[in-house]
Amino acid sequence: MKRIILLFVAVTMMACGGSKTVRVSKKVIKGNWSLNTITYSKAGTYDVTLLNDASKSCFEGSTWQFIPNNNTGVYSIGKYACESGDRHFIFTIDEVDKTTGLYDFLLKPTDEKGNSETNKGFRLSLTSLSDTQMQWQQTVIVDNQPFTISMNFDKL
Repeated sequence: MKRIILLFVAVTMMACGGSKTVRVSKKVIKGNWSLNTITYSKAGTYDVTLLNDASKSCFEGSTWQFIPNNNTGVYSIGKYACESGDRHFIFTIDEVDKTTGLYDFLLKPTDEKGNSETNKGFRLSLTSLSDTQMQWQQTVIVDNQPFTISMNFDKL
């Protein structure tokens, strides 16, 4: 009887926690990152506002901090011609496909205390994550065609 109860408790605990892959990803993402380059899947000049905040040129060179134990973070824009300062957010990493290693990454802007000012978030794909580099992608439809924005980070 004890073994059955112990087995039931173990299965319940495993079902409640995130997958091991997601937990490992949160460990790797922890810390400070620099958003170095933003690229587009199609050549051309585009007027893109990222995360409903700023242009590509403002985001390139921004610094990001991820605190996985409470799923919060902050990014800082410091370029001269941009509205500089800290932007706070909460994030979640959800496993999408174990074989491809792709994840859904949800980023939601908040105030300094972690309160969401709107009910709006941004769903991105965490397409690559290593100890030193990370890539997010967002695909949108432009002129009835998929258009992918890639954001490339380096760990500081």
